[in-house]
Amino acid sequence: MGRGLPVRPVIGFAFAVAAVALGVGLVATLGLTLLPTARLQLIAFVLLPIWLVFFSGWVMFHMGDDVKILAVASAAASAAVAAALVIGTSLARRIERLRTASARLAAGDLSARAPETGPRELAELGRAFNEMASSIEGLFDARRELVAAASHDLRTPIASMTAMLEAIEDGLAEPEEYLGPLQDEVRRLRTLVDDLFELARIDAGSLAYELRSTPLQPLVESCLAGLQAEARTRNVRLEGRLEPAAALCAPEQVERVLLNLLTNALRHTPSDGTVAVMLAPVGEEVRVSVEDTGEGLTEETAHRMFDRFWRGDDARTAADGGAGLGLAIARGLVEAQGGRIWAERRETGGTRVSFTLPVGA
Repeated sequence: MGRGLPVRPVIGFAFAVAAVALGVGLVATLGLTLLPTARLQLIAFVLLPIWLVFFSGWVMFHMGDDVKILAVASAAASAAVAAALVIGTSLARRIERLRTASARLAAGDLSARAPETGPRELAELGRAFNEMASSIEGLFDARRELVAAASHDLRTPIASMTAMLEAIEDGLAEPEEYLGPLQDEVRRLRTLVDDLFELARIDAGSLAYELRSTPLQPLVESCLAGLQAEARTRNVRLEGRLEPAAALCAPEQVERVLLNLLTNALRHTPSDGTVAVMLAPVGEEVRVSVEDTGEGLTEETAHRMFDRFWRGDDARTAADGGAGLGLAIARGLVEAQGGRIWAERRETGGTRVSFTLPVGA
């Protein structure tokens, strides 16, 4: 201790200096927890003890009293320990909440979500986790809907076939009477099974087509010619507004997609209406659009029309409206060729469904 100074005032002053050092360290620690990223918090956590040591050393250099030196050194060390505890506890608590949410999701709780607060890295990790959880929840919901819809669409023709076979077995009808309807139901079942198999291949990413540069104008004209008879029956005009364009594609699959879109458009276009196909190159893509003058799209229809087993009219059955798989398959076929497909409401009324393909040489 310094000579000529009373012991108690020296000790009191030493503790006051220590309290100031500790207070500064704690305030700095609280400030560190407000930094936007975990990286900055950890860097500051490393720098804080260094600063405290520097500060305490500077104070010690100007002191000749052992009590003051010991008090400042203890305060600096305490502040560093407090910073470690506060920052470490804060990060650990947020990581623990993320771990708890992931454990709940792994246990089957698809509603589990992680907090999206805290340092930027942890907030981004929480958002990524929540997006993943939402996608998984959507996939499980889609699977349940798929199983329910497939079961319904399979049960209907099977029940019809069972009733006809029982009638023949009981002698209530002759086999020839039900031969045609039985063949129709078998064809319907085979189509549904083929579509489900096609969707399974799409989901597995196993669709692989040999893509080649193909002029699309003759292909579109062929599709229009093939549906002219049905269009006349419905009193609907079929039009083609075609520009010469070649796409890198699998022609058979493009024809399949286009026929599906045209068939849907004819089904939803009233008598005296018009269905038109537009073909034009747009930058590095070729765009094919099918427009109709029907009732147009609701917001739900535009959002869900490419979902599996979805039908815009709940009253429609698989017999008169299909199983609701055609547009889902069309989307898979287009995407397998490097394109995209979407639907929108026309400004003048009606619906426009468009898809693109990479431009060919």
